[in-house]
Amino acid sequence: MERSLTVRWEDPASGAEAARKMSGLEYLRAMSRGELPGVPMASLMGFGFSEIEEGRVVFECVPGEQHYNPIGSVHGGLACTLFDSAMGCAVHAALPAGVGYTTVELKVNFLRPITTGTGKLFCEGKTIHVGGRVATAEARITDEAGKLYGHATTTCMVFRGGDERRSVGEGES
Repeated sequence: MERSLTVRWEDPASGAEAARKMSGLEYLRAMSRGELPGVPMASLMGFGFSEIEEGRVVFECVPGEQHYNPIGSVHGGLACTLFDSAMGCAVHAALPAGVGYTTVELKVNFLRPITTGTGKLFCEGKTIHVGGRVATAEARITDEAGKLYGHATTTCMVFRGGDERRSVGEGES
């Protein structure tokens, strides 16, 4: 039996412009309150903010059939997206206005399968270190009972003073 999913999102351009003028924490909180457009990827994958504080972000998601892989469980890409989003936003929530970041490396450990029967998941991302050029963070995915489904770490490059216009690797020899 065929199923369908309709995804709606707002134009993210105005949010991206606002991000350059607000601290990461202010920006993420404004987005979660609906004052700025949400992230299209979050709409597509079906997750949203649960908690936001400096250096820490929690997302929640209820896995559905649309997240399944061919072997009957949720595709690891959902967990990877949650991890990358939670850790990146935790870093962002620790940065001042005008400072950006991008993920350089992501390490994920899957511990048990996720299915539609798993129920609501929480992905908590927390910074480990936020420096002048490099930030690191960690994340955990748990269910409502606190059972651990996976954990991850990331390294992010921090862009200050207009560096965000330069692509990684540009100008290097």
